[in-house]
Amino acid sequence: MEYQSRVPGPPLDGLIDDLYYLEGVPPYPRLLLPAAPAPLLIVNLGAPFLIRVGTDAAVEYSDGCAVTTPTRAWEFGYPTPTRSVGVHFKPWGLAPFLPMPAAELCDRPATVEQIWGRPAVAELRRRLALAESPHQMQVLLEEELVRRLRPIDGLDIVRYLSTAIAETGGAVPISDLGMAARASSTYVAKRFKEVIGVTPKRLARSYRFTFTVLALDVAAPIDWGDVAIRAGYFDQAHFVREFREYTGLTPTRYVETRRRFLREHPDHALEGWPLPAD
Repeated sequence: MEYQSRVPGPPLDGLIDDLYYLEGVPPYPRLLLPAAPAPLLIVNLGAPFLIRVGTDAAVEYSDGCAVTTPTRAWEFGYPTPTRSVGVHFKPWGLAPFLPMPAAELCDRPATVEQIWGRPAVAELRRRLALAESPHQMQVLLEEELVRRLRPIDGLDIVRYLSTAIAETGGAVPISDLGMAARASSTYVAKRFKEVIGVTPKRLARSYRFTFTVLALDVAAPIDWGDVAIRAGYFDQAHFVREFREYTGLTPTRYVETRRRFLREHPDHALEGWPLPAD
């Protein structure tokens, strides 16, 4: 499976982690994506894919999708083969390209057509399909994003506070953030919901969980009680509840699934966060 990515230049570098190109046969027909503080935009150039959030029925997406910071795992069904270009945003990064508050897309992925309109998306997909290389496709998508960039009220304070949350792995007291920003907790929570889709507390939880899980060495024995304590959870039971919420799996099942991916597809471009859903 081919995967290429690049970091955009200004002014998008403060909003986006990377632009990527993906093509080929997926490792599994259905992949489980644990919740993470990472909004996503995909422009699909192949057959439709399917998305299922929680226990909802799977929904078909032909042109692509946009989703803000999720709070629970979601399942992604790839066509075979698949081909797309996309964007991994910083938590606050998708909002300047949306016509609606970010909270409306939290755990409710929208089609690209719903956010940018059918004629514009059809033209963008046509231009991307005619591009001569993955790099040119990424450049075209970057140019489209620059053209659509718009100012967002409260973006600066949300970015400042979110960065502080990320730098501490979600461990910073949320009350301290509001005091540092000289803003009320009500104002901060409202801005976060509009720009990121979740409250500061929820974003901190997401960072704490993501940092904890990505630091796991799944090839070695794991003391889950020790993991929970070092991550700042009240107890192991609290950690397990959050684990189920964010991945849909128990910690033990998660490790088994990660090991399966590593065993069946070593050094795969997608290894690390997506999990086999079958």
